[in-house]
Amino acid sequence: MYLASDLRKGLKFEIDGDPHIIVGFEFKKPGKGQSLYKCRLKNMITGAQFERTYRSGDKFPKADLEEQEMEYLYSDRDTFCFMNSSNYEQIFLTQEQLGDVIDLLKENTVCTVLLHNGNPIGVTLPNFINLEVTQADPWAKGDTATGSTKPATLETGFEIQVPPFIEEGQLVKIDTRTKEYVERANE
Repeated sequence: MYLASDLRKGLKFEIDGDPHIIVGFEFKKPGKGQSLYKCRLKNMITGAQFERTYRSGDKFPKADLEEQEMEYLYSDRDTFCFMNSSNYEQIFLTQEQLGDVIDLLKENTVCTVLLHNGNPIGVTLPNFINLEVTQADPWAKGDTATGSTKPATLETGFEIQVPPFIEEGQLVKIDTRTKEYVERANE
């Protein structure tokens, strides 16, 4: 059990059987009375956000969450298959459960799958991933202005901004948290 004094941004706990994460937090200590903890909460299953205020004596149950390393195998229309490499168990997630992770999701990528009571509710990609550039405009000689970029399409279909020297067929390293180009990748 968590106490109200344990509340902070990023803490995960259960409300009515669903896991919630604190995405915004504010502490108030009025002159008289109990301390107040104003939280902006996000339901980790539905994505719904709401605000709730708690008092210093309130208690909260910990969310039954587990993270497992799983390999993304394939997609079949709107269903995405992940396999646990240790016991070969497969789970399927929908496009809605994956959210914007789909933009950089490539077959055979090892991801972290978040499970609530054994049911998958989300996927986290590794911090950096190497993807091939499938389409990029050619580099015009003399195009060396500082900070200049051009659009490039990755093998997953996602479009990012890259430096002008990046060409089709090259591997690039992408930061999955910001979805931005980091550097050219070595094969």
